[in-house]
Amino acid sequence: MIGLSAGLLWLSLRGLHVGEGENRSTFIWRAWQRSDKLFLMLMAAAAMLSHLLRAERWRMLIEPTGQPVKLSSSFLSLMIGYLVNLAVPRGGEVSRCYNLYKLEGTPVERSFGTVVLERLVDVVCLLLLIAISFFVEWKKLKAFIDTLPFSASRSFAVPPWLLLVAAAAVAGAAALYLLRNNPRLIKIWSGFKDGLLSVFKLKSKGLFVVYSVAIWVLYFVMSYFVIIAFPETASLGMSAVLTLFAIGSIAMAAPLPGGAGSYHTLVPLGLVSLYQMKQADAIAFVFIFHAWQTLLMIVAGVVSLLISYVLLKWRVPKR
Repeated sequence: MIGLSAGLLWLSLRGLHVGEGENRSTFIWRAWQRSDKLFLMLMAAAAMLSHLLRAERWRMLIEPTGQPVKLSSSFLSLMIGYLVNLAVPRGGEVSRCYNLYKLEGTPVERSFGTVVLERLVDVVCLLLLIAISFFVEWKKLKAFIDTLPFSASRSFAVPPWLLLVAAAAVAGAAALYLLRNNPRLIKIWSGFKDGLLSVFKLKSKGLFVVYSVAIWVLYFVMSYFVIIAFPETASLGMSAVLTLFAIGSIAMAAPLPGGAGSYHTLVPLGLVSLYQMKQADAIAFVFIFHAWQTLLMIVAGVVSLLISYVLLKWRVPKR
C-alpha cells in the first residue's frame, strides 16, 4: 500500500509541468506563499473541533457498554489513531482502542465494536453527501466518472455486489466455525457485539445524530476554508466545494496511508476536468491541502501520544 501511494504521488507530480528555470518544489512553495494563512488556521480550528465532537460521540457509544470513559481519554486515543493511520491504513482503529484500554481499562473488543459502528454511520453520511453532490452537480460529476478507468461504461463478467455477498457469506461461515470451537473468541465476540449494539442503548439518540451531522458539516467547512484560501480556487463557488469535497472523501476512503496518492490523483483530475483549472495549479493546491491536513494530524497525534505516555507513567497505582 505504501508502494502504491508512492507510485500515485509520483504520477501526480509528473503532471506538474512548470516553466523553464523553475522546479516543482519551488512552484508548490510559491503557491503556499500566495495562500491566505488566516483561512488555513480557521480550517485547522474546524478540524480540531470535528475531532473533539468525534471523540465525544465515541465516548457516548462506549458508555452504554458499562465502561464509561473520560472525554480527554477518548480524544487522546482518537488522535493517536489518526497518527497511526498515516503509517498503517486502518491500523489506527485498533491502536486507539488499545490506548483507551491503557488509559481507562476499557476492553478492546468493546471499544472496537463501537469503532465499527462509527464507521458504518460515517459511510451513511458519506453516501448522503455523494447523493447531494450528484443532485447539485449531476452533469459535471457524470462527465468526471466517465473519464475514470472504472466508469460504468465498462461491463463486469460478475456483478461486484455478488462478489461482496459471497465474501461476506464465507467470512460469516468461518466466524461461526471459530466461535463454536474457541471459548475465548466467544468472549471477544460478546464484547464486540455489546459495542456494536451500543447505539440502541444511548441515553440521547438525537444528540448522537446531531454530533454525526455536525462532524460532516465541519469537514465541509474545512474544505471551504482551504479552497477560498487560494486565489486559484477562491472563485469556484459553493457547489464546486461540495463536489470536490465528495471526490476528496472518496479518495480519502481508499486503504492508503492518509489517502496519500489517491487524493493527489482524483482531486486534481476533478479540478481540471470539471472546472478547467490549470493542471499545475490543481496539483500544487492539492499537495498543499493534503500536506496541511497531514501536518495537523501529525502534530496533534504526537502531542496526544506524549500526554498519554506521561499520564500512564505518572499514574498512581491503585491499592
